[in-house]
Amino acid sequence: MDLDVLNMFVIAGGTLAIPILAFVASFLLWPSALIRFYYWYWRRALGMQVRYANYDDYQFCYSYRGRPGYRPSILMLHGFSAHKDMWLSIVKFLPKNLHLVCVDMPGHEGTTRSALDDYSISGQAKRIHQFVECIKLNRRPFHLVGTSMGGNVAGVYAAQYPEDICSLTLICPAGLPSTTDSKFIKLLRELQESERIDRIPLIPSTPEEMADMLKLCSYVRFKVPQQILQGLVDVRIPHNDFYRKLFLEIADEKSRHSLHENMSKIKAPTQVIWGKQDQV
Repeated sequence: MDLDVLNMFVIAGGTLAIPILAFVASFLLWPSALIRFYYWYWRRALGMQVRYANYDDYQFCYSYRGRPGYRPSILMLHGFSAHKDMWLSIVKFLPKNLHLVCVDMPGHEGTTRSALDDYSISGQAKRIHQFVECIKLNRRPFHLVGTSMGGNVAGVYAAQYPEDICSLTLICPAGLPSTTDSKFIKLLRELQESERIDRIPLIPSTPEEMADMLKLCSYVRFKVPQQILQGLVDVRIPHNDFYRKLFLEIADEKSRHSLHENMSKIKAPTQVIWGKQDQV
């Protein structure tokens, strides 16, 4: 074989080997970095841009796509211990000409976390209203979407600021009383009775606990590699003290049934989406 051709194959092979080795090293040694890169790449692929907005000394982090137009903008509020990127799996199905805004909820991801902040559902609704005013989203009424804890906040927001909202979507919202205990509530009761309430199922600190949480929160069963579970835990562990404080705040009597207590004040057309197999 010609020496130049051989050199070309060696160089090409080396060039391909570098990203492959980098991927393998990230997967084995730094799975949390790989997860962050994954979200960054997915945002880029879907055209979502990250921005910051400030209300006095408070900072909100959000992603958006599109511009306000004749159709209502859409504001999306994520659930407990999640972040704005959880909506990417939904965003990919939405028309690109819609103005979408996904914000990190108070204390989550890039939004300010303060020990002095009010993390009750009502307190979070007030913070989200500050964000809305910051980016002038309420120049025209917008569509508000919330899931789980974010659904509770979205419902209370719609009740407290009805002039901002043209329609509302609540996806398995928290904040409602139930006649039967879910699997999650039963687990909490067991932990409370055994005085192990610090072991909240939604706040994993080991790969095994992360696997259990995914089983609790997902109807579709899929095997997640151990390294990915470790990466998911590594991303969350620095925030677990905050998550515990937040969970106790939103599970307190002040917030536990906030959506139910405010339902009569919601005037906007409302869509509720709930899975039959919801265990939380």
